[in-house]
Amino acid sequence: MSNSKRPTNPSSQRPKTPLSTQIGIGLVALACVAAIVVVAVLVGNSKSSTASENPSTPTPTLPTNPTTPSSPPSTTPASLHCMPAPQKPAKPKQYKKAPSPSLAKNAIWDATINTNCGIIKLQLYGDKAPQTVASFLFLADNNFWVDSPCHRLTTSGIYVLQCGDPTGTGTGGPGYGFGIENAPINGDYPPGTLAMARSSDPNSNGSQFFMVYKDTQLPTSGGGYSVFGKVVGGMKILRDIAQVGVAGGGSDGAPAQPISIISVSVHKQ
Repeated sequence: MSNSKRPTNPSSQRPKTPLSTQIGIGLVALACVAAIVVVAVLVGNSKSSTASENPSTPTPTLPTNPTTPSSPPSTTPASLHCMPAPQKPAKPKQYKKAPSPSLAKNAIWDATINTNCGIIKLQLYGDKAPQTVASFLFLADNNFWVDSPCHRLTTSGIYVLQCGDPTGTGTGGPGYGFGIENAPINGDYPPGTLAMARSSDPNSNGSQFFMVYKDTQLPTSGGGYSVFGKVVGGMKILRDIAQVGVAGGGSDGAPAQPISIISVSVHKQ
């Protein structure tokens, strides 16, 4: 087979397109490309907006923004006074197993959470959720939550502030897990509810908990979420943090106003 190129036939070539016509065609092509780019950007923004309006249920495995958010917007309530959030622990403590439920002794306990935005007071149901309360007592006594950020705020459909992970990532825990206790059979979590956050594994309760600041309905499939107490003081702090919103916008993520647990103390009634 010959590798030589075929000669061209000058007489069969089409006449050259005038320069003005070439310029017109080029402008039309550029306009088409620009229109495609605009459409692509609008579609991308639409998808992002839709995703932010559909937060998932509280779970310690949900990724969050571990970085310190920028200054909160001007919508910060006048009643909210926060000190700068502390540096989170470099290496959170870990434990091999959960403490015995007997530690709660079927009693009612009072807990005080000192945060950089004020004091939140809790009542713990040692009689209804002994394993969960025993774990809370154990972690508080061992200063597990000192300087740990509340890493997650939800403001659409689900209305909670989630805390308890010293890493601030939403994936941290104490090294042990335990099962569900005292979960509402109807999925109702009214304002002031104190409950445990977990993954899809019913035995993944650990150190992360959430406080409800507005009526919230959560799925009952999978066992629900352990209710182990209620907020009896500091609800205004939760609502003010929610009013400031989520860092970077949206309805699920790190609070725009950083709030961290400075210390936790507990005593029996």
